[in-house]
Amino acid sequence: MDVFVYGTLTEPERVAEVLDSYVYVGPATLFGLHLVEGRYPTLAPGGETGGRLLRTEEMDTLDEYEHVDSGLYRRMAVPLDAPDGHPNEAAVYVGDPDRLEADATWSDEGDSGGIESGGGEGDHDGGDQGFAERVERYLEREDIRVRLTP
Repeated sequence: MDVFVYGTLTEPERVAEVLDSYVYVGPATLFGLHLVEGRYPTLAPGGETGGRLLRTEEMDTLDEYEHVDSGLYRRMAVPLDAPDGHPNEAAVYVGDPDRLEADATWSDEGDSGGIESGGGEGDHDGGDQGFAERVERYLEREDIRVRLTP
């Protein structure tokens, strides 16, 4: 599976510590989400993010690394714009800004993603399920995609 990476997993040394088998497909850009710094980097609505496209079959290992089971990050599928022979989708890990102490939150409002600033203040729902639902709704209504850079 192809995975858009934008944080520590853009560093080959770090990926080699996490995965046994992988290849970098090339540089890529994620359109519709921008980088937000926190305890760990995450994404928020609007803008774009530069990164790399990583190919691996070790998705369970990546899920564990990103703490998907505990809801710290969610793995989402987005369309992939790439030449023939590539998959139609790429995985993207989106971290919960509240839990990562990032200066943005997701909400259900506004066509620009409804970012509310303030260090995690704002749209709290007491659990990570609501966060995942907000991200999924945003991805459904906006043109979010990864483009492999030629």
